[in-house]
Amino acid sequence: MTIRPAQPGDASAIKACAIDAYACYIELIGKNPAPMVADFETQIEQGIVYIASDNQTKIQGFIVFYPREDHVHLENVAVFSQFQGMGIGKKLISYCEYFAKQHSYSKIELYTNEQMTENLELYAHLGYTEFDRSKKDGFNRVFFRKEI
Repeated sequence: MTIRPAQPGDASAIKACAIDAYACYIELIGKNPAPMVADFETQIEQGIVYIASDNQTKIQGFIVFYPREDHVHLENVAVFSQFQGMGIGKKLISYCEYFAKQHSYSKIELYTNEQMTENLELYAHLGYTEFDRSKKDGFNRVFFRKEI
């Protein structure tokens, strides 16, 4: 598996990955999760999307992150359902953490929907600490932070 910056030609595969990865949450949340409707074309132009691919360049998953004032914000991480459980999401998150360290950021912040219980467990397992819960943009969000 390799991780590389997304290119404009990757946008449709990234959107397909988001739809595939988040479709299981529509019924729980009552609407499409925010990552399903993200503007991936703009995010790719901004240089904040990275993809995981196999040796044949098939996209397996992606991550969106970017620097803020005092931290790196992890906006989105998704893996095609057929590749879930293989550690790809964890490798993408590790890539974000590596980026943060390389650019002298001491923490990463993210949020997830409170209905995405697998994510709540994953982030806690990876050393992220919950620091807030609030309703924003119509979603019940759980905010996490990791000091690195």
